[in-house]
Amino acid sequence: MNLHDWIDELSDVLEVDTELDEGLILDLARTAAHNVARPAAPVTTFLLGFAAGSQDADPEQLEALAAKVQRLADGWDRPADAPDPLDVDVSVPVPDDSGVDHTGEVFERD
Repeated sequence: MNLHDWIDELSDVLEVDTELDEGLILDLARTAAHNVARPAAPVTTFLLGFAAGSQDADPEQLEALAAKVQRLADGWDRPADAPDPLDVDVSVPVPDDSGVDHTGEVFERD
């Protein structure tokens, strides 16, 4: 079974009908794990999903939410005079790597 099969089966079990950009989720999890702490990866992706669901976000809104989270994680140990990531222009799109097969990728250990 590969990642795509797992996503399909999991969606069936959870009774959700959604398109998932697993590349976006995996990239966000990786950034949170490396820049914040390893346990931040599942918590971050869960909260992103929770926020998207509670806001009934469409794919563009989900990408905008993910971009905010990405900026927060990218600058986690930022200097005190660094700009607040929530004040940064959210019109800058998150890179689209939905065509990349992330099956079998392994996260690096800290």
